[in-house]
Amino acid sequence: MGVKIEVFRMMLYLSFPVTMFWISNQAEYFEEYIVKRKIMTEPSVLQRKELEDFKERMRDRKERRLLKRMALEEAEKE
Repeated sequence: MGVKIEVFRMMLYLSFPVTMFWISNQAEYFEEYIVKRKIMTEPSVLQRKELEDFKERMRDRKERRLLKRMALEEAEKE
């Protein structure tokens, strides 16, 4: 009885990763989510503009922080 359980467990442990790998490589399963629902769409012009504005704000903030730190270091040296 114990041998059958051990063989079952071993088969389960070996077949589970193989099954998951096989399923994840089946394009039909994911086509509905990627193509039909258009998850991976190109950003619109407005979204692209908002992203560029956000990047610019972050660059400005980082530059101001760096300049402030450099000014504090200069003040400490004097």
